[in-house]
Amino acid sequence: MNRYYKFGIGATLLVAAIGYLMYAGLQQSSTYYFTIEEFLPRKQELAGQGVRVAGRVAEGTLSKQTSAKGTEMKFAIGDFKGPAQMGEMVPVAYTGIVPDMFAEGRDVIIEGRYVDGTLRAQQIMTSCPSKYEAEADKANPPEPQAKND
Repeated sequence: MNRYYKFGIGATLLVAAIGYLMYAGLQQSSTYYFTIEEFLPRKQELAGQGVRVAGRVAEGTLSKQTSAKGTEMKFAIGDFKGPAQMGEMVPVAYTGIVPDMFAEGRDVIIEGRYVDGTLRAQQIMTSCPSKYEAEADKANPPEPQAKND
């Protein structure tokens, strides 16, 4: 075989391998997440599959127990409306390290599998609280007064 022909085959294989790795990495990292409103109608269809579901941890549903495997938690997530308007909720079971920002009433994204009516979480991601929103009295600060010199 010609030396240039071998080089061309090697370069083609290298480009194909790099292209495949980029495609596989992009597919894995660009997983779409469902909101509760999107997930509830499709929960039976998605049973047993890996999913990401975004919701709010319902007040009064969190129970924790420490074990050798980590913290075992059970709670429910609902939609992003207020606590009185959450509607149907999805129970969640998780064992592992609890994120620092995790708390009742906090928005979370749960990654796991929906099995037997429970979302078995493998990972919990929390969002920052809305502590960066302006308070009502600080939203309109008093105007500076002009000095008379």
